Amino acid sequence: MKIGIGSANPAKIKAASPFLDYFKGSELSCYHAESLVSEQPFSDEETKRGAINRADDCVRQGADLGLGFEGGVMEMEDGIYLCNWGAVCDQNGLLLTAAGARILLPHHIVQGLKKGEVLGKLMGELTSDPEIRKKDGAIGVFTCGLLSRSEMFSQISAILLGQYIYMIRNK
Repeated sequence: MKIGIGSANPAKIKAASPFLDYFKGSELSCYHAESLVSEQPFSDEETKRGAINRADDCVRQGADLGLGFEGGVMEMEDGIYLCNWGAVCDQNGLLLTAAGARILLPHHIVQGLKKGEVLGKLMGELTSDPEIRKKDGAIGVFTCGLLSRSEMFSQISAILLGQYIYMIRNK
């Protein structure tokens, strides 16, 4: 089985491991898959759409299963939260989505977001590491390393895999 992931980001690639563990002998291929959403998704809906678009693009490019992960932010009455979505789809048209951890972002980050800055850039400036989004990400920084970006996306991946197995078994 050829599993495609719509990203070259190491944190997202690592998150595909539940699928690779379950589908023994499968091959993981990274695809240049467009999210077709804003560089900084600013709602659950937009972030979810980005994950779906990435997963779907992998299947359109030839993968048996496509995985898409997208990080974004969402505004609520008490502030702006980090949000994350994942999607899996297959050649038969099955599409499943799942969301991950949420965390209220600090005021100084929110100020930058409201000025149009991108979270990845803001986090790079905060940590003096422009590649932080490929590593622990905002979730890792704001949880003091207790949850990394790849672990967060791995949780989404496990949820997606569980849903996928359930749907296939119960057609």
